Amino acid sequence: MTAPGRRSSTFTRLLRHGFTDPSAAERLLDSAELTPVRNDPVLLDALGATADPDLALQGLVRLLEAQPGPTARRELLDTLIAAKPLRDRLLGVLGASAALADHLTRHPRDWEVLVTYEPRDLHPGVEEFERGLAGATDPVSLRVAYRRCLLSIAARDVCGTTDVAETAAELADLATATLRAALAVARASSPDDAALCRLAVIAMGKCGGHELNYVSDVDVIFVGEAVEGADEGKALRSATRLASHMMRVCSETTVEGSIWPVDANLRPEGRNGPLVRTLASHLAYYQRWAKTWEFQALLKARPVAGDIELGEEYVAALEPLVWQAAERENFVTDVQKMRRRVVENIPAAEIDRELKLGPGGLRDVEFAVQLLQLVHGRADTSLRSGTTLDALQALAAGGYVGREDAVQLDDAYRFLRTMEHRIQLYRLRRTHLVPEDEADQRRLGRSLGLRADPVADLNREWRRHAAVVRRLHEKLFYRPLLDAVAQLAPGEVRLSPEAARERLVALGYADPAAALRHLEALASGVTRKAAIQRTLLPVLLGWFADSADPDAGLLNFRKVSDALGKTPWYLRLLRDEGAAAENLARVLSAGRLAPDLLMRAPEAVALLGDGDGGGGLEPRGREQLEQEILAAVGRADGAAQAVTAARGVRRRELFRTAAADIVGSYGTETQPAEADQGALVDRVGGAVSDLTAATLAGTLRAVVRDGWGDTLPTRFAVIGMGRFGGHELGYGSDADVLFVHEPREGVAEREASDAANKVVSEMRRLLQLPSADPPLLIDADLRPEGKTGPLVRTLKSYEAYYRRWSLVWESQALLRAEPVAGDEELGRRFVELIDPLRYPAGGLGDDAVREIRRLKARMESERLPRGADPKLHTKLGPGGLSDVEWTVQLLQLQHGRAESGLRTTRTRQALAAAREAGLISAEDASILDEAWVLATRVRNAVMLVRGRAGDTFPSGGREVAAVGRYLGYADGHVGDMLDAYRRTARRARGVVEALFYGA
Repeated sequence: MTAPGRRSSTFTRLLRHGFTDPSAAERLLDSAELTPVRNDPVLLDALGATADPDLALQGLVRLLEAQPGPTARRELLDTLIAAKPLRDRLLGVLGASAALADHLTRHPRDWEVLVTYEPRDLHPGVEEFERGLAGATDPVSLRVAYRRCLLSIAARDVCGTTDVAETAAELADLATATLRAALAVARASSPDDAALCRLAVIAMGKCGGHELNYVSDVDVIFVGEAVEGADEGKALRSATRLASHMMRVCSETTVEGSIWPVDANLRPEGRNGPLVRTLASHLAYYQRWAKTWEFQALLKARPVAGDIELGEEYVAALEPLVWQAAERENFVTDVQKMRRRVVENIPAAEIDRELKLGPGGLRDVEFAVQLLQLVHGRADTSLRSGTTLDALQALAAGGYVGREDAVQLDDAYRFLRTMEHRIQLYRLRRTHLVPEDEADQRRLGRSLGLRADPVADLNREWRRHAAVVRRLHEKLFYRPLLDAVAQLAPGEVRLSPEAARERLVALGYADPAAALRHLEALASGVTRKAAIQRTLLPVLLGWFADSADPDAGLLNFRKVSDALGKTPWYLRLLRDEGAAAENLARVLSAGRLAPDLLMRAPEAVALLGDGDGGGGLEPRGREQLEQEILAAVGRADGAAQAVTAARGVRRRELFRTAAADIVGSYGTETQPAEADQGALVDRVGGAVSDLTAATLAGTLRAVVRDGWGDTLPTRFAVIGMGRFGGHELGYGSDADVLFVHEPREGVAEREASDAANKVVSEMRRLLQLPSADPPLLIDADLRPEGKTGPLVRTLKSYEAYYRRWSLVWESQALLRAEPVAGDEELGRRFVELIDPLRYPAGGLGDDAVREIRRLKARMESERLPRGADPKLHTKLGPGGLSDVEWTVQLLQLQHGRAESGLRTTRTRQALAAAREAGLISAEDASILDEAWVLATRVRNAVMLVRGRAGDTFPSGGREVAAVGRYLGYADGHVGDMLDAYRRTARRARGVVEALFYGA
């Protein structure tokens, strides 16, 4: 008897053997059924070797209890102790599968199938499984026989007699035998139908690929023909009844459960198409209507049941079409859509546990292998295998995948498939989710041989293999391209130039010959530079291919590398700083503006790193920018050199802003795209406006110093107007300004005026001089009297004009006025002068409101470019920038005096203030804000993509696709983008009609 408080030696032994509930295990070992072997160490050792000793012991006791009598129990126990093969197989199954333990309990003599194994039993095929199912003549007996065969497969699996590929092949062979048996049941019940038709069952998916899971839908396609002399219509109806009956035999739930669903949705037209078609009908569909994914599915087509000769005719007829799929015009787009659909359909709560479809999952391997097969299998028939691992081996043998990569991918795929098998085996349920429960993870880990710390080791190994898959999935397409053009070691198998061109076309490169030339220039040779490029380019090629214009990305990368390749820090930056290479790839392939800015000073690539050297992509503040520009101006000899330096800073900072915008809009592998679109717009508008102000300040200083020394004869200030004053400049915006001056004491007004005009003239000239830097255009057309009025006025002149002649549109324009450069005191006094005009006491009168509405209506009708689609014009179209801004500005004019929050030059701030003041509902404010942000984003995108400003979407396919990518739309979704813009603008126009026009 065990002393109180002390555990028995059995309890301790059970813990040591891996039991998690030793007390319950002790009670089971003490049960009458196990009395004869209770103290036999062989049994305890065997239980301890299973995936779940507690589960194995429970299953054994249940199996013994289910035996028909003492003799049968004794026979089982004697065999169990004496025969190690049975002991390992039976306890291994009981410790891994509660579902098969249930089957054994219901059919207690089925354990006998595990007793002896002849050599032929170790790797059974379809013939052996057909013998195992031979006695099944109805759905119930078929299920029992199926699980009996499954029991033997599982036993070989958990004992390591077969590896995961052999197990998957056995499961596919068992499915083949089961489909044949089910079809025989259907024929036996409908002999008249069977006599009228030839029916072939084509296995698809994993069954067709000879790599089935324990529990999976079995995908099939049916082909039917009339027997000689029979009516085709009647024959097809008979074939359809047989096919439907066969599917029910396998799928329906009986007292013995079901086998698995038979899924025929891969057939032409899916579930909307006829279940059975003739061979000619199949062929006509695939020749005219089939999508790319349907040809990819046909990679695994294999006749398995029914009329095998007809099935082989089907495969032979469709095979040429499969290997032409990569030549289809929409091949890349279709493939990308398919990838997106798979990922998008994963529930967010499951993506981290998704073994099959998640990042680094089984589908990544299968998808990459199948795409390589479709691209290269046209010319190389050795690649035409439906089995993933066989195809991967063939790809490696042909040089399409590196040998080391293939080995790593093979290892990872086998590990993940084994995980999938063991997860499904437990309950025989169709699932691809890694369990969350620790006990389930412990059993899973032990089943994979991880015994020291099963849970921790399982998660570590799973994540490691998933990371390998994810990395190689990205690399698989790209690495062999470099091997094709680089000078590799003698004897190394390389991708042929023709195969490399095919690969590039499949990836979306429009000019594969040029792309190969770029790769050769970058990666050939034995220099350290070439070696580093060969390391970088596989990933970069993938990022380029993920853009709307991969050709431009690769070309731009070559240009940057040619300019900086001998600079020691350049390749080190890309290799060692995680963010730099991906940021560069995104920037170089997103459009023309950012690459053009970078090419003029390639050293700006340092900004793309995540270190401290280049300052990163965070926008710099106005004060910091002005300080740098003024310092550069101070060091320069003459105004021309000084403004050149200022424009150089402006170019670099425009690149910083554009790069940050692109990276924030596209996202990276580690950082998702910025969700707050308004924040992106504000960041660009603020950064470009601050940069323009700093550039004007530096130019003003340079011109004054060059012509007058330290002091100009007149005080001088630059007033930002329009988007400039509103901190809302885009990449292609002019700088709208007013110039104001005030003669210094003792200076004649004529002298002061001449000096001020000379300053303005010289600033405009220097900022537009042809150079490598983009010009900064100064637009003063919003001044009093417009283009016919003086370019610069004194403060008193402004005061006199506004007092006598000011029109309502000028008051509206002054809402955006803000000093940006020059004499701060003069700028402040100008603001004091105009405040009563833009925020009038008592608001606006009815006449003024009508005048504003009239001006707006005239602008809409007269200024819209001829031929432009108004619904897609971001500035003047319905719901565009003008609509929103005029609505907000009308509220400012009416209520700015009473509501201090409205006294701002910024549209979004004024709109938020109007909402806070109750002048506009929260819903209407949100609608206007969304429309304004979207229209601004489109204008920024157009400038980034085309390198020149535009107010509407581009017409070119690649350009509009690039705008879509910037806005967050994947390839193939341009229509969705345009629809979303129209919808957003339409809603905004409804609000404008109500608030601005009073409709």
